[in-house]
Amino acid sequence: MKILNLYAGIGGNRKLWGDHDITAVEFDPKIASIYQDFWPEDKVIVADAHKYLEEHYQEYDFIWSSPPCPSHSRIRNEAGVGSGQNKAIFPDMKLYEEIIFLKHFFKGKWCVENVISYYKPLILPQKAFNHYFWTNYLIPSSVNISRGHFGTIDDLQKRKDFDLSKYSDIDKIKILRNCVEPEVGEQILAYAINEVKTQGQLFS
Repeated sequence: MKILNLYAGIGGNRKLWGDHDITAVEFDPKIASIYQDFWPEDKVIVADAHKYLEEHYQEYDFIWSSPPCPSHSRIRNEAGVGSGQNKAIFPDMKLYEEIIFLKHFFKGKWCVENVISYYKPLILPQKAFNHYFWTNYLIPSSVNISRGHFGTIDDLQKRKDFDLSKYSDIDKIKILRNCVEPEVGEQILAYAINEVKTQGQLFS
């Protein structure tokens, strides 16, 4: 399967995907370099994932997108308006732009992942793994994997099975918190592949 992995980070979602033709797009060159170290067989592109999606979506069978979440997170609206992640800012609407774009123009299977928002979603998602998922296939509501996104660097590295000890000048805790649980990525792709196979059986 030819897969486009947008806002790839260090590749948490990709970790258990196995043998596929994968293109990863990551804006930060340092993080893209770490991804390439972990997944040397993947094609890694340092670029704006949002723009890359618009220009290359037709080249893939499955698209995963995890747009930046801080402007949507419930933390944004906790403990009043202050600074940092509590500062009042406009939600980044690229999230919904991509959902609408994929829904109407992409012919393959797709998944857009984000945190549970502090507001009622403008487009109804599926909720699983304590996150929101917008897809064009069904994710069973009974599934649940959540080992948490908080703790020390050592806790997070062990929990998500990534060793960043040899890297410097990066925010390791932020990178690991943003890293999708590998088992989540594995199951989300498995459901997409299973639906493709099921549809093939129905129409063969």
